[in-house]
Amino acid sequence: MKVKLTILMLAMMTFVSNAIGQIPKPSETFGFEPGADYKMATYDQMLAYYEKLDAATDRVKVTEIGKSVRGRPIKLVFISSEENMKSLDKWKEISTKMARARISEKEAQQLAKEGKAIIWFDGGMHASEKAHAQMTPELLYRIAAEESDEKKKIRDNVVTLIVPVINPDGLDIEASWYKKNLGTIYETSGPPILYQEYVGHDNNRDWFMGNMPETKAVMKVLYNEWYPQIVHNHHQSSPAWARIFIPPFRSPVNMKIHPGVTTGVNLVGTAMANRFAMKKMPGAISMTTFEMWWNGGMRTTPYYHNQIGILTETAHTSPTPRFYPPDSIPEAIGGRAARDGVSKTVDGTEIFYPYPWKGGESHFRDAVDYMLEASMAVLDLASEKHDELLYNIYSMGKDAIEDKEGAFAYVIQKSNQWDKAEAVNLVNVFMRGGIEVEEATSKFKIGDKEYEAGSYIMYGAQPFRPYLADLMEKQNYPDLYMYPGGPPIAPYDLTGWTLPMSMGVNVDRITTSFTAKTKSVSSEIKMPAGNVAGSAGFGYAIDARENLTATVINRLQKAGEKISIVQEPFVDGKNNFVRGTFIIEKGSQTQSRINDLTKDLGVSFTGISTKPNASKPLKKIKVGLYKSWDASIDEGWTRWVLEQFEFDLDTLHNSDIKGKDLSKYSAIIFPSQSPEEIIAGHRPGTMPEPYVGGIELEGLMTLNDYVNKGGVLIMFDEACDLAIDEFSLPVRNVVKGLSSSQFFIPGSIIRMNVNSNDPLAFGMKEEAAASFSRSRAFETIIPSRKAEGGNELIKPAPRPNVTAVATYASSDLLMSGWALNPNRIKNKGAMMNVGHGNGNVILFGFRPQFRGQSRNTYKLIFNSIYLGATK
Repeated sequence: MKVKLTILMLAMMTFVSNAIGQIPKPSETFGFEPGADYKMATYDQMLAYYEKLDAATDRVKVTEIGKSVRGRPIKLVFISSEENMKSLDKWKEISTKMARARISEKEAQQLAKEGKAIIWFDGGMHASEKAHAQMTPELLYRIAAEESDEKKKIRDNVVTLIVPVINPDGLDIEASWYKKNLGTIYETSGPPILYQEYVGHDNNRDWFMGNMPETKAVMKVLYNEWYPQIVHNHHQSSPAWARIFIPPFRSPVNMKIHPGVTTGVNLVGTAMANRFAMKKMPGAISMTTFEMWWNGGMRTTPYYHNQIGILTETAHTSPTPRFYPPDSIPEAIGGRAARDGVSKTVDGTEIFYPYPWKGGESHFRDAVDYMLEASMAVLDLASEKHDELLYNIYSMGKDAIEDKEGAFAYVIQKSNQWDKAEAVNLVNVFMRGGIEVEEATSKFKIGDKEYEAGSYIMYGAQPFRPYLADLMEKQNYPDLYMYPGGPPIAPYDLTGWTLPMSMGVNVDRITTSFTAKTKSVSSEIKMPAGNVAGSAGFGYAIDARENLTATVINRLQKAGEKISIVQEPFVDGKNNFVRGTFIIEKGSQTQSRINDLTKDLGVSFTGISTKPNASKPLKKIKVGLYKSWDASIDEGWTRWVLEQFEFDLDTLHNSDIKGKDLSKYSAIIFPSQSPEEIIAGHRPGTMPEPYVGGIELEGLMTLNDYVNKGGVLIMFDEACDLAIDEFSLPVRNVVKGLSSSQFFIPGSIIRMNVNSNDPLAFGMKEEAAASFSRSRAFETIIPSRKAEGGNELIKPAPRPNVTAVATYASSDLLMSGWALNPNRIKNKGAMMNVGHGNGNVILFGFRPQFRGQSRNTYKLIFNSIYLGATK
């Protein structure tokens, strides 16, 4: 009997040994270990490895969840035990039921015991942080192949979901650049382009809008399919001289986040810290830099879905080794100074930096090792507490459903919207985020107000109420200062992001209960078909209020249609038309094209019988967009917005501007970027020669000539400084030079008054919301007549040719977020039209396209472009 048992055990050991041997290591595909000095695996190598791993073991399943901007596949890898992998649909269903929390307490307790923890990891988001994309293949291998008790328990109790490279395009760009410059003085430089086609680093700022295809693909998995209980997002911006940042985060925490999430984050961070300490891996730091206030990041948006979002920031971003002289360790790390509430001293007396790193050699592999251990700490905890994690997400969802203090519902009508398409866009933002949306099938009343059939209703009683309420309602960021009377502690990112404000959508917040007949909205909605009203004896009119009108105009122009913009109100038959109405003169194919647009875009037209008197023909639109080799995220967002609305767009590099004829452009846009970066660019010796320098003096002279001859130059936020200083414009930024103690608006929504009669504001509401992030406010410079205490009795100088298209409000400036001394900008210019020679310089003190969120100010950009096309 003993002999038989021995033979059986040997056979089983041989089977396991063979199984492990059959699972390929990443190095067998890459030709080197992940994290090797001077080495980076490419995305093609990684795709090849995923295929081999998938084919080698039943513990792994590789799927595709979407495509990147450049069309690369985004892979999602599932790992668990062979037995668990046979029942993925079952674990998915249990996770869904627990997250949606529409089941009984008894069923929840049963499913918590029966189910498996769903744990998420991703790498490669910020491609310049090169190690996490290299680490994830080894993480896949270790979970799938290792036979330690810990790994077996993980496979038995956890279904692990890993997107190894969430930004494939970025890996391609960074790996190619590093390889090309390896061994040169530019080895550790970054590429001269964004590592995500449009948004670069802001691919981690897109997690409630879901503008980018990569974001949409992942949001579908996180909030509409698998609902992982822990989401671990790997990054590499560790404080200098630390090895890794781990939770807990510093204050503040957003009040809408369930305390079970906050304490869950702390629990995971503590598990990481303990693991690093016991494995003699120093340098783990917490409670500095990063916070839990802002919504919109890969690890922060999960908080509002009752998920534990984990951010780790690991040191050493490059395959090139470094050396940290041990005798140069600073007194404190992670902030401005020792004991400032953010920094941590390095003497071992800090609770959240108890095991300081002492410096010395640092290698790429170190980053891989720290990330692997951080990930294993998450998985070990999840394997121990799998039932607790499942039950907790249910319990938090149930709390949200039963909450009686928040709104009963939010209602979005279709008929009372300034821009109907943006109301649809807002509903779709919530759909992507897993919010339950209902559509009224008949009229209903709330108090004395009647609502139409087709209204969208989002009831507060749903599991992701924190997400719904946070995006619908204003933020009130707490006042935080370095010390009493001292400067403010800067937030990690934004302080206010209320979507109905930034998108310009009317939403009714309802606090009393009501009943309505509804149907569930199961997928993203589309604009219903528009219509054509009236007889088109002369042509067709379309309102300027909708952003989609820009797409209409661009398509019709490309088709050769004749278009004009009405400058004064007019009447045609029984129809009244406002300033800014677009007129399309009727041609042989116009009616067919108009009908196609009503179906495709959901826009509506009105036929008109005669040509309006006060109208300006719209010449062929062509836009130039400056693109520095010092890659600008704001340029990427601007390009994305203009492409979304199908503008004829040219990218202008330095050589395209210097000494060139720019007269073909209706307008030239400079996104928010410092004058130094625009004028000087990269300094010699910091980048390869083709990417050195900026527009320089020659470019400034060319731009000045372009404007003087009638061109329109559009400057966003920081770029305004260049135009004001270099063209000697009679405008000044009233907050320039103020300290943060005197004036501070770090990322908030500010109220603006808009002169909607100005051609640059046609189609705008008289009140709008500006995304103000350490931005600008203007006033016109009037030559002084004062001398020695008196007024000189001389003829007044001509008033400068400056018009304030929009001004910051006179009161109640702060709509959402945080503002210190906002009255410094009340009544000051937010958008200025400055005449310069025969042309115009349009100064936006804020960013009107900010992160693809501030859609209520898009028309200000479009109208500025039209100005150049109507001259």
